Amino acid sequence: AEQRKLIRQTYHESFGEDLLRSLEKELTSDFERAILLWTLEPGEHDALLVNEATKRLTSSNQVVMEVACTRTSTQLLHARQAYHARFKKSIEEDVAHHTTGDFKKLLVSLVSSYRYEGEEVNMTLAKQKAKLIHEKIKDKHYNDEDIIRILSTRRKAQINATFNRYQDNHGEEILKSLEEGDEDDKFLGLLRSTIQCLTRPELYFVDVLRSAINKTGTDEGALTRIVTTRAEIDLKVIGQEYQRRNSIPLEKPITKDTRGDYEKMLIALLGEDDA
Repeated sequence: AEQRKLIRQTYHESFGEDLLRSLEKELTSDFERAILLWTLEPGEHDALLVNEATKRLTSSNQVVMEVACTRTSTQLLHARQAYHARFKKSIEEDVAHHTTGDFKKLLVSLVSSYRYEGEEVNMTLAKQKAKLIHEKIKDKHYNDEDIIRILSTRRKAQINATFNRYQDNHGEEILKSLEEGDEDDKFLGLLRSTIQCLTRPELYFVDVLRSAINKTGTDEGALTRIVTTRAEIDLKVIGQEYQRRNSIPLEKPITKDTRGDYEKMLIALLGEDDA
């Protein structure tokens, strides 16, 4: 990451222009898109992804949720700061403008969050909230303000403890309980993804990758987003989980569905630890 930052600084000093601005003028292919996301600072690429997700033609509630829930509090703060600097407005402002109803309530709360990152857990509180959430789900009140508040404000360790208590008390995972709702309910689908991102993000990313690669016509946007933004964080863990669940290494379907420099870059990033 520091090497990429130095390259950008050197380019700016030599040519008087930001390297990424120059690249964006030429970006048309999947390979160039991957170069752009990989070269941006983490906060910058998150800001770009959220901004694109609030545009009419590239609208994606899932991408907004993904950025909000799979980043640390500091990473999400950096994304909000980068958004201010680049787009001269706030993430919250654009997400609120882009969404309506229950989606707005959930997504604005998530992108506004600054969670405490500690591992301390209050088991009494976990028991109380598990009971509350079960009652709301039983009544199909998926958009309840208490559920949204828990998901958007509680530390992730506390959320995990709450859902573990939920499973202990009711004999099934909360995601299983939510599967009993209307499968065409898009808000319910987003709620399930939110819970998965907060508790087991590697499983969420595996599901997105499997959908991106296995469906008719590869979703290069999702594939590029996940590989480039997770390469220095947990892509190896995601790859291991992908292989465990699909019995083939992640490299195999990527090699099958991509070509040329784009393929080479994605495969190279699969082996990254801290570039």
